Amino acid sequence: DSEHSAIFQCLMGAAGNKVERLHLTASGGPFLGWPREQIAVATASQALKHPNWDMGAKVTIDSSTMMNKGFEVIEARWLFDMPPERINVVVHPDSIVHSMVEFCDGALLAQLGCPDMRQPIGFALGFPERLETGGRKLDLAALGTLHFEKPDTERFPCLALAYEAIRRGGNLPCALNAANEVAVKAFLEGRIGFYDIPRLCESVLNGVDFAADPSLDGIFETDAQARRLAAQSIR
Repeated sequence: DSEHSAIFQCLMGAAGNKVERLHLTASGGPFLGWPREQIAVATASQALKHPNWDMGAKVTIDSSTMMNKGFEVIEARWLFDMPPERINVVVHPDSIVHSMVEFCDGALLAQLGCPDMRQPIGFALGFPERLETGGRKLDLAALGTLHFEKPDTERFPCLALAYEAIRRGGNLPCALNAANEVAVKAFLEGRIGFYDIPRLCESVLNGVDFAADPSLDGIFETDAQARRLAAQSIR
């Protein structure tokens, strides 16, 4: 993800200083300015119209629910050994600041660039050297302003569910991922509504057999059970 690449790049400038918080930026998806009542009746075709990124149907729906950002919080927790209460999400509809690292003195290091996956992919392929990827260069003067706001978990409850899953730990992030895959597929097929996605995911989180320290086989069992519970809920 461009967000985790951005954090990694910012950590290269940390010079051994302790990181206070990680800030993951979120575009807000296609429904950022919509009221809850309008989001509730949104169609799959509307949810697929992302303003900044072309990511394929599954991830685009995850962006519209903000579940993708929740998964990125879970990933950042493990990639950077950071407890979830020190991982912040900020909505940034411009998709120019890809993420930030905050230090104890309040200083922030941010990685900026145009919304183009060639940059983080090229960085990974060429590391530690930077490659010319042919992507568009950022013109700050033409850009003019950058916008940030807090995420609204009332309108986008999937983000809160992801934080709940990683705080409770164990096999619950796996269960959330499985339930979400089933729910998104059903939404794309027109079988459930937009807010049925978080309702279904929450139901699975509360219904799956909890394992605090699951084995690899246990993870596969959790995945299968979560998918069964999700399918039953849809039926």
